[in-house]
Amino acid sequence: MITAGHRLQLNELPFGPPPSVREALSRALASANRYPEFLPARLSRLIAERLGCEPDRIVVGAGATGVIMHIVQEFGSGAAEVVMATPTFDGFPILTGMAGGRPVTVSLTGDGRQDLAAMAAAVTERTRLVVVCSPHNPTGTLVPPADFEDFLRAIPASITVVLDEAYVDFVAEAERVDVFALLDRHPNLLVLRTFSKGYGLAALRVGYAVGDPELIERIARWQLPFGMTALAEVAVRACYEAEAEIEARIAVLGEHRDRLTTGLRELGLCVPDSYANFSYLTLPGPDAERVATALAGADIHVKTYPTGIRITVGDRAATDAVLATVRSTVQ
Repeated sequence: MITAGHRLQLNELPFGPPPSVREALSRALASANRYPEFLPARLSRLIAERLGCEPDRIVVGAGATGVIMHIVQEFGSGAAEVVMATPTFDGFPILTGMAGGRPVTVSLTGDGRQDLAAMAAAVTERTRLVVVCSPHNPTGTLVPPADFEDFLRAIPASITVVLDEAYVDFVAEAERVDVFALLDRHPNLLVLRTFSKGYGLAALRVGYAVGDPELIERIARWQLPFGMTALAEVAVRACYEAEAEIEARIAVLGEHRDRLTTGLRELGLCVPDSYANFSYLTLPGPDAERVATALAGADIHVKTYPTGIRITVGDRAATDAVLATVRSTVQ
């Protein structure tokens, strides 16, 4: 367990929940001797009310990872093929394999984007699930809404498509997809979100998917009884009530991200525009390992990939430390 230095490898927020959320959680601990709901109907209703949809369009799980597990259990098991980019969020290939499915991976484009045309071409009669992340993890790139709908039109309606929006809270409203308009036109679509990132509730494991009631019902049957803690519901409600404060913190993180990205580019390095709470330093494998080793030596913990390094946006001190260490390594 990392207890010192800068934890910049898991895309966590650098600060804890707002005071009002902490207070709500503290009060809820008095009932820690009581079980949560058998199945999390209240939490689904709470999220649905916030989104302006019916509760039967929402399924919740233990973080986005928990929801992904249920999705691949339903649609990606039994040697089914699941098409995804590579690299992508580690949960997709790992959980697909755990469910007995086969990940079919498609390389990113040279500028760190998911190759939607190649992903559509990778679909076969054995494909049951296709995954697109926007913003993409680990590069932070965004799929333009029009491009994504073109992609949906190219995928047979019998195949479920997951749009992973784990980092959507860091995207300006004008650049987001219109989720419910898309769902109305493409009932094979599932939109995945989490409270671990923008809301900073990673330890409480709260994620959800939005979709057609038929798909949601199929996913929900995999839910573990008593699998969501009562604290999750309390924290989500409190976060909704503290949304102005949370949005202000997200704006600050956006400024730190832009400073980190600009600083890396000023060193002559290639960094795609990021719409998430991290920057991706594009480097070939050996160079990435060398820079990651230098960062680790400075007690800065990041995540490496064959094509580069993902660096979570931390506070100002973390950004200063990253830039100083990378500068000493590449110059």
